[in-house]
Amino acid sequence: MKDFLYDVIIIGGGPAGLSAGIYTARARLKSLLIESENFFSQLALTDRIENYPGFPEGVTGSSLLERFKRQAKDFGLEFSSSNVKGIKREENKWLIETEDRVYESLAIIIAVGVRPKRLGVKGETEFTGRGVSFCAICDGILFKDRDIVVVGGGDTAVEEAIFLSRFAKKIYLVHRRDSLRATKILQERLLSNERIEIIWDSVVEEICGKKGVEKIKVRNLKTKEEREIPCSGVFVSIGFIPNTEVFKGILGLDSEGYIITDENMKTNLEGVFSCGDCRLKPLRQIVTAVSDGAVAAVSTEKYIEELKSV
Repeated sequence: MKDFLYDVIIIGGGPAGLSAGIYTARARLKSLLIESENFFSQLALTDRIENYPGFPEGVTGSSLLERFKRQAKDFGLEFSSSNVKGIKREENKWLIETEDRVYESLAIIIAVGVRPKRLGVKGETEFTGRGVSFCAICDGILFKDRDIVVVGGGDTAVEEAIFLSRFAKKIYLVHRRDSLRATKILQERLLSNERIEIIWDSVVEEICGKKGVEKIKVRNLKTKEEREIPCSGVFVSIGFIPNTEVFKGILGLDSEGYIITDENMKTNLEGVFSCGDCRLKPLRQIVTAVSDGAVAAVSTEKYIEELKSV
C-alpha cells in the first residue's frame, strides 16, 4: 500500500524530530512524523531537566516532550506510529517503507535518536527485567530500601544514581576510571550524597543470581583485585548507540553509526537531512537537538522550494 506524497517525512519523535516538525508544519509544508514502535525518546525517560532554557524550576522529560508534540500538532504536523524498514530514491522523490505501507516524500529528516549501550557480560541479558535495568525512572521505585548498582561515570549515570537515592538504601556507582566525566555540579551532588559509594577503576565482570539479581562481580583494572557486591538491581548507563542500523550502506555513517552531516544538517544523499542525537556532533543535549531540528527544517524548506521551482 502506497500513501500519497508528502513534502517532508520526519523519522523519529524525540525533541529533534518534533522541533523539525514544528518548523516544517508552520512553513505550510505537508509534513508527517513517523514515531518508532521499538525505540523511545531518551527525553521521555528523563526525570528532571534543569538546564533547558525557560524552565528555571525544572521540568520532567515526559512533560516537555508532550509540550513539543502538542505544539507541533497545533501547527498541523501529522503523526504515524510504525517502524521504518528502509528508504529508496525514485526519480525526484523518496520512498519510505514501513511495516504496513510505503510513504512518498520529497524530502526526509532523520531524527531517530539513540539507545543505551549494554555491558555485554554474563547475566546481563538473563536478568534484564529481573533486576537489570537501563532506565532508572522506569524501574527505580521497584528497589525501595534495597542495595543497587549503577554502572557508568557520565552525566546520565550520575543523574540516575542521584535519582535512585530517593528509593534505594545504598547505591554503588561502578566506574572504570579514577574520575567522573559528569559535569561538576552533578559530581558535587553525587559526592555529597551519603547513600552513594563510588567503586573506582572497576568493571563489572558478571551479574549473578537465581531468580533475580543477587550480586555482581567486579574487577579493579589497576590492582586486578576481584570482589563481589551484594545487590538487588543493576542500572546500566555507559553510553548510547545510534538507532541507524536501517540506514547502513545508504547514508554516510561514522565508525560508531552516527550520521555524518554538514552544518545545514545535510547528509550525503540529496533531499535527506538528519538532526538530533543520531548525528555526529560534539554535544548531545535537548537544547542542541531542538536547534538541530530547526536547522534541518529550514534546510529542507529551501530544498523543497528549489525542487518545486524546477
